[in-house]
This record gives sequence, C-alpha cells and structure tokens, in this order.
Amino acid sequence: MRPKFFASLFWALLFLSLSGPEALAQKNVSPAPPFEGWLQELKTEAQGRGISSQTINRALGKVKRIPRVLELDRRQPEFTQTFWTYMGKAVNDARIKKGKALLVKHKKLLGEIYKKYGVPPRFVVSFWGLESNFGQYTGTFPVVAALVTLAHDRRRPSFFREQLLAVLKLIDQGDIAFGTKASWAGAMGNHQFIPTTYRDFAVDSNGDGKRDLWGTLPDIFASASNYLKGAGWDKDRTWGREVKLPAKFAYALSGLKVKKSLVEWQKLGVRKTNGKNLPEVAIEASILLPAGYKGPAFLVYKNYSTIMIWNRSILYALAVGHLADRFVGLPRIKAKKPENERPLSRLDISDIQRILTANGYDAGGADGIIGSKTRSALKSFQKAAGLPADGYPSMGALERLREIVK
Repeated sequence: MRPKFFASLFWALLFLSLSGPEALAQKNVSPAPPFEGWLQELKTEAQGRGISSQTINRALGKVKRIPRVLELDRRQPEFTQTFWTYMGKAVNDARIKKGKALLVKHKKLLGEIYKKYGVPPRFVVSFWGLESNFGQYTGTFPVVAALVTLAHDRRRPSFFREQLLAVLKLIDQGDIAFGTKASWAGAMGNHQFIPTTYRDFAVDSNGDGKRDLWGTLPDIFASASNYLKGAGWDKDRTWGREVKLPAKFAYALSGLKVKKSLVEWQKLGVRKTNGKNLPEVAIEASILLPAGYKGPAFLVYKNYSTIMIWNRSILYALAVGHLADRFVGLPRIKAKKPENERPLSRLDISDIQRILTANGYDAGGADGIIGSKTRSALKSFQKAAGLPADGYPSMGALERLREIVK
C-alpha cells in the first residue's frame, strides 16, 4: 500500500473514532473567533500551564493556519469501504512479508520489551505496519501549525486545544523538536500517537533522556507496548479467530454488545473454521459479522476491544489482529470474497437511516455514516421483518427498506 493512501485511510477511521458522526459533518460549524485575539488567549493559557515563554514565543510567534488541514478535516468519502476492500489494502502480501522480516530483524529487542509489557511482538509490529507502514509515513504537516488550525476552528476546539497545549509541553520538555512533522490531525511518530497519548504513554526505553518515537526503536516499541498494556491488554490471550457458524445461527446474537463464554458459543454450534471444537478456555467472546451474514464470522476476545481503544473502527481492529496472525504463519481468511461487491454511498446510507427512522427505528439521524445506532436499528428492523438480523447495511437491506416506502 502506498504511504499516502494509508495515511488517508487511517485518519478517516481515526477521526470517526475520535468524534463520532459529527467528525465528517460540514454544517452547523460556527465561525471561528478573530485569530490574533484567540492566539493571545492561548499563549496566556500555555504560560499558566507552566510552558516557558521561550517555547511559546518560538512555537506560536509566527504561526499561521493551514487551509489544507481544514480541507482534510471536512473531507467526506463518497463511498463506504467494504470489509473486503479494506482488508485487501490493509493486509496485503507486501506488508505481511515486510512485517515477518522485521520481526526476525528485531527479535531480541522485541523479546525484551515483551517480557516487560506483555504485548506479543507480532501485535506491536502489526500496529507499526498499519499506523505508518513501518515508519515510511509519519506525517508532513508542522504539528504546531496543524493543531493551531484545528484548535482555532469551531468543530472540535476543546479537543484540539488540549492536544495543542500537550504538544507545546512536549516541546518545552525536549521530547520533540520545534519543527516536528505530524499527520494533518497532529498524530506523531511511527505509531502515530496524538500528543496526549505521547505525553502519557511514550517511554524513554534506552535511557538517553528523550522519548523518541521517530528514530529510536527501543522507545518506539516500548511506547506502543506501554499504551496497549495501559489500555488493558491481556498478555495470556490473543485477539480472536475466524469461526464457522451453524446453518440456523441466530444472527441477532452478533455484535460486541453480546458476550458469551466459549462454552456457550460451542453449545450454539459455533466451531473453528475446520469444524473442530472451540478452545476449552474460560473467557468471554463476541461474534462479529463485518460483511454481513454472507461474509466471514469472527469470534473476538477482550484484546480485540483493547485494540478498539486505539482506534474504534471494527475493520481496523480486525486488520490489526489478522495481520499479526499472518506474520506468524496463520492462514488467510477462509470465507470467499463475493464476485460483485458493491459499496454503499453516503446517500445510500442516509436513505437507510431515513427510512428506519420514519418507521420507528432510531438510527441516530441520517448523516450517511454507519455507526452503532444505525446497525442496532437495522438489526431490529431485520428481526421484525423475518430477515437475518446481522445489522449489516447492504444494498439488499436498502432495497428491502425502499419497498416499505413504495
């Protein structure tokens, strides 16, 4: 995958996770206040946070807003990405091959960090690959100017103001340089930490007095591991597995809200893809159907939810887990990709939401973004209509809903 493509893919997903449906909304954003007065107020607050006048003046003295940052912030993709399209780009042969080689190359260092934090090396490298293509793309925007632009804007000023103040503190402490480059939304380094994550979880693993997430691999690997450990990573478990569902499976049981023990799933007919029994382990899991009932089914554990703390996209979390598995020789997804897969447009999704809402199912508005409310509302409609209640917004689901309003 080209670094430029990856950056746009990842940040589209991250911004949805940070902000919810309003992340891509272009309307109802109030005008920003006069810049110079706002900037002076910011400088005063920064000084009150203990940031030195030298850092404030150097970082903010001649800072200018970046129009391109707001363009990227407002950008709305015309079509959704399907499971198969996303996975094909995120977990490709080139990335698998490179990840395997890096695991071998850095085996000793990754092993030492694993002993300290309990996060297996294959997951640290998987995040590394998905976040920056193993350090190939760590951003091209001046981090201070990008965050000034977003903090001054009125769409999410509080969130980005906090990120801006955090990055000024990092500069003041010597963690990062004045000219540091980041993503358009202010994420930095090989694992693309936002400033508050950098502040709270970055580690000086080699003891040189700096927390360097660009060129110091001990710091890079330890910081990612520290963040995952802090998010609740279970060192004794993996993320999940693809499974085979019985012919008459109750699809309404799918989704992260439904958790059952492996024994309970076993009794309901869930099996490994080879037909063998599930592991006899006392843990809870959920069934995910990221491409609907006709696509693959995944049994996901606690660590899958931990991955979603990093990025709340269900597809991103599946990609992290599956890529990590492929690094160690586990098989590709068994389910077959459909020949004529058609992604839904934002207008299609808006239609689904509008029709659901008009018929008494709360889809959370008609913003054209698939979220948990839309899936839940669709699942309720499917169940009432005697359809497989997988909550998956497909062209078939849209056509069935359109029949209601004919």
